[in-house]
Amino acid sequence: MTTSNQKLIDRLASIAKRYDDLTSQMNDAATAMDFQRVQEIAKDRSQIDDQADMYKHYVRLAATISEAEHIINNEKDAGLIELANVEKAELMVHMVKLDTEIKEALTPRDPNDQKNVIFEIRAGTGGEEAALFASELFRLYTRYAQRKGWDAEIIDANGTGIGGYREVIFEVKGKGAYSLLKHESGVHRVQRVPATESSGRIHTSTVTVAVLPEAEEVDININEGDLRIDIYHAGGHGGQNVQKVATAVRITHIPSGIIATCQDERSQLKNRMKAMAVLRTRLLAVEQEKQHSQITQARRSQVGSGDRSEKVRTYNFPQDRVTDHRVGVSIHSLPRVLDGEIDTLIDALAAQEQKELMEAAAQG
Repeated sequence: MTTSNQKLIDRLASIAKRYDDLTSQMNDAATAMDFQRVQEIAKDRSQIDDQADMYKHYVRLAATISEAEHIINNEKDAGLIELANVEKAELMVHMVKLDTEIKEALTPRDPNDQKNVIFEIRAGTGGEEAALFASELFRLYTRYAQRKGWDAEIIDANGTGIGGYREVIFEVKGKGAYSLLKHESGVHRVQRVPATESSGRIHTSTVTVAVLPEAEEVDININEGDLRIDIYHAGGHGGQNVQKVATAVRITHIPSGIIATCQDERSQLKNRMKAMAVLRTRLLAVEQEKQHSQITQARRSQVGSGDRSEKVRTYNFPQDRVTDHRVGVSIHSLPRVLDGEIDTLIDALAAQEQKELMEAAAQG
């Protein structure tokens, strides 16, 4: 193992020592009498079992390499030295592989990765053209969800008369949804000639996307007394009244001023449940921002101002190209991308995140 990774080895050794300490506690006669404590220790130990084995593997491999090096540096027999060199070369291949495995094992995991997500897509600059592209992005993500076998459900939408969305909020339910979709947050820029443009001039518009891990009830405590709940008639995407019975729900969290609405379901109860899910998620995002002092975890910082100069991705229709500016990856097949085929972009973003986390872990 190279000396640059000594911090990782020290961390791994500390984990292995804790594993041995937990094992000793489990074997202690006094502890064995406390069934609940034994369960707790067993759970803690199981979570670091792989890392402890990895450290033992490292120690054995490092010792064998050391023995080979001793022969190379001290033996007089040319045949033995040659065999030791061959063995060392083979062992170093295993060590390089183990090095990568250790980095991955000690790379911190996002605790939200396995959660469902709540998307908030809003038209930015560009007027009706931005609203139309917001609708296309909504379709993109729902098609991607379908390809993954996930469920996508609208929570609230504010449509335009010609099929666009000023705002659309929806939930994607699926194992690992947040881990794959979290990097979609930001400003998405579209460059194309609008259908209403007679001169053929290319317009640039933006849509903001926020992807938030859905908060569960255990993640954040909400006092019912802090809520104001309003019931009203649901409206259609174009603003028309579509239901005679008031089923739409608007929930206001009075202390923070955060509002969540849902009018997609015909059931008032279902609308209330969905609105509460959105409210919990938004409150959790704010709380995480306070706890971690990381502005990017808040919804507003995720999407920026919606200005044309701020962008994470550009969809250029005249050149049939989609470019993600964070990883420098371009795809020349806009129709396929808009049909939900975005695995290339998602994989590149996930790989970059993993690389950055591994580098941070290596630096301690």
